[in-house]
Amino acid sequence: MAKQKVGLLFGGRSGEHEVSIRSAGAIARALATGANREKYDLLPFYIQKNGDWCNPAIAQAVLESAIAVPPKTIDDSTTHIAQQRLARWQFPVEAAEVDVWFPILHGPNGEDGTIQGLLKLLQVPFVGSGVLGSATGMDKLAMKTAFAQAGLPQVRYLAVTRAQIWSNPCVFPKLCDQIEATLGYPCFIKPANLGSSVGISKARNRTQLEAALDNAASYDRRIIVEAGVLAREVECAVLGNDNPKASVVGEITYQSDFYDYETKYTEGQANLIIPADLPAAVSEQIRAAAIQAFQAIDAAGLARVDFFYVENTSEILINEINTLPGFTSTSMYPQLWAASGVPFPDLVDQLVQFALERHAGQVSAPGSAG
Repeated sequence: MAKQKVGLLFGGRSGEHEVSIRSAGAIARALATGANREKYDLLPFYIQKNGDWCNPAIAQAVLESAIAVPPKTIDDSTTHIAQQRLARWQFPVEAAEVDVWFPILHGPNGEDGTIQGLLKLLQVPFVGSGVLGSATGMDKLAMKTAFAQAGLPQVRYLAVTRAQIWSNPCVFPKLCDQIEATLGYPCFIKPANLGSSVGISKARNRTQLEAALDNAASYDRRIIVEAGVLAREVECAVLGNDNPKASVVGEITYQSDFYDYETKYTEGQANLIIPADLPAAVSEQIRAAAIQAFQAIDAAGLARVDFFYVENTSEILINEINTLPGFTSTSMYPQLWAASGVPFPDLVDQLVQFALERHAGQVSAPGSAG
């Protein structure tokens, strides 16, 4: 049986560029491990911060640096000197050889439906959610609307726009008054379309709220403000397509004020407790809710679903879903599946197989144009 050529797509234009490189390095090693070595050939493609695609030779050099902190990146001004710089709309010629794509592009342009739409146009299978699931999962406001429609309990929140924040001196104070009256302190201010805790702030008073809103508006035109809640932070991984499975539940503990970018990606800053020490009934509720959230946004392949567990009231509140969670050595998603009996190389294999399965189902659907 001929090997499948896996196009590993990483880097990208978001603030999570370096995280993507580290995730890609782990996936590349998994594709070269055990039985996967006989099933797959790797074709890596690195997207620079300026959006240019690099061929497998250059991409491999970046991958080999993935264990460095920070990982090696390519200087945008010199990248294509050796290969006669390509126009941004042209792919490296090796892209035509790809049998199945594995995009591991975190953040905007990578998990928001943008690259998924491009890959769909190429009519080649790809790992993960499609345009709808990716876009809904990335936009925190759209996500929360979908969760509400599905009946999933959530923290109280308000939707805010950049236009309201960067408005005249009369409008902005009234907005802050509304947030204080509706949500109170502490509250969390988040750009609607960024991942990995980028741009997120915690506000405990008016001065911090004003600064946090201004900061979030610099990242996105849509902002979400959430009420703070005293709760344990637990997460569940989902794997599959139409009949997804949920992993064991894990818990995150940390010493910092909240789970920010530095805490998330710095070794030793956060502790992952897998499985979480929870009553069996609570774990089952969380696992069922994770699948419900996965289906509510039409996700596919993989997702990590984050919850708040309020012990005092036994409430389970959904926080968010991440349709392209990190695959670094400190990432929760692969560790949750390892604890559920699916080692990392097997997990990567299953994700590729789910991509092929979903594509085959779409192509062969009744009424399909082929």
